[in-house]
Amino acid sequence: MQSSKAIEIWVGLFVAAGLIALFFLAMQVSNLAELKSNGDSYKIVARFENIGSLRVRAPVSVAGVTVGRVSAISFDNQTYEAVVEMRIEPKYDTLPIDTSASILTAGLLGEQYIGLSPGGAEEYLADGDEIELTQSAIVLEQIISRFLFNKAEGGGAAAPAE
Repeated sequence: MQSSKAIEIWVGLFVAAGLIALFFLAMQVSNLAELKSNGDSYKIVARFENIGSLRVRAPVSVAGVTVGRVSAISFDNQTYEAVVEMRIEPKYDTLPIDTSASILTAGLLGEQYIGLSPGGAEEYLADGDEIELTQSAIVLEQIISRFLFNKAEGGGAAAPAE
């Protein structure tokens, strides 16, 4: 009887440890663990015609290095564009003012993120500045439908060889 209770206690502790480990794994995968807002970070804004499936907390990277996160996404009723607000870490405060922003995809069907390409200007982006040069997300469904439309329009027949 005594060994049965000891086994039940050990099994309970093992299950509790497993649940705690799953919680921390879920936090790592969902990027919620990196939600810490550094008060020293600075905000930059970019406007896109189409953001695809970009989400808040998506990474912002330069040359593959994460330099910040997307902090807010909104819609401008006047220009009909998506307005993306990014928080950049203070140690990356030397991004030139002519930096361009593109919405990229990690892998073929992975999550979307913002890739920044620094320009050559000697002035740097500051808190509240807007990136002028942007490239919207490439939507896979639009590419496929455009390809199928072009095939249907051409009839799909090959031209005779001469």
